[in-house]
Amino acid sequence: MLEKQLLYKEANNAIKWIGEYVKNANAKGVVVGNSGGKDSATVIAMATKALGKENVLTVSMPCQSLEEDYNDAKLVADTFGVRLINVNLTGTYEIMVKEIENKLSEYPMTNEAYINIKPRLRMTTLYAIAQTHNYLVIGTGNLCEAMVGYTTKWGDNSSDFNPIGNFTVDEVLEIGRYLGVPEKILSKAPNDGLGKMTDEEKMGIKYSQISEMVENGSTDENAQNEIIKRYNNSKHKRKVVPIYKFERVNYLENM
Repeated sequence: MLEKQLLYKEANNAIKWIGEYVKNANAKGVVVGNSGGKDSATVIAMATKALGKENVLTVSMPCQSLEEDYNDAKLVADTFGVRLINVNLTGTYEIMVKEIENKLSEYPMTNEAYINIKPRLRMTTLYAIAQTHNYLVIGTGNLCEAMVGYTTKWGDNSSDFNPIGNFTVDEVLEIGRYLGVPEKILSKAPNDGLGKMTDEEKMGIKYSQISEMVENGSTDENAQNEIIKRYNNSKHKRKVVPIYKFERVNYLENM
């Protein structure tokens, strides 16, 4: 983890960057998916400091979720004085899954297919709200998640910009403490809200081990092998969509 004073400096730089990015985009504010977890809470704290609480809209999007998640989202919203709206996606998800299942009766959906629909529905919701208010969707994914592909393509890894995408989990936690995120939120076991298992249980590795790989290039041998495998298998999630190119005149690109 970065030395604390340097980390706080970079956190404040990121807060300033949020304000500049929104201004340069001619947007009025930001929309944040408020899961009640450490990442979204830290981003809400940063955005509020950058833009003022009146320009930060948070959205809880339960989808077969625990009531505790909404209570934690409300705690975060109340702590920073921002608006929280609740869009329940459970019915939408269940209707969508049923329709797909009916069309794919010979090819049963995989567990991952079921899981990834939820974050994609959430991102659709955030963009609908953002465009209505002339806001930007601000991202809440951290560096450790990105490095092992623990994100959903076109779901939670999609946003207009992301102030914590280059911070490890430990750094996000420290920034959260620095900005006053409730300890109850910061001490929760990381959980993507897509099942009963924690993130670390699902991956079979700890975020601290991913941080060690990012910062030092080494950790426990078994974890190292798993991290490298996940990093290599998820490269497509960290790249712009590839397109077939050939030589042609394109005046727009030369203007």
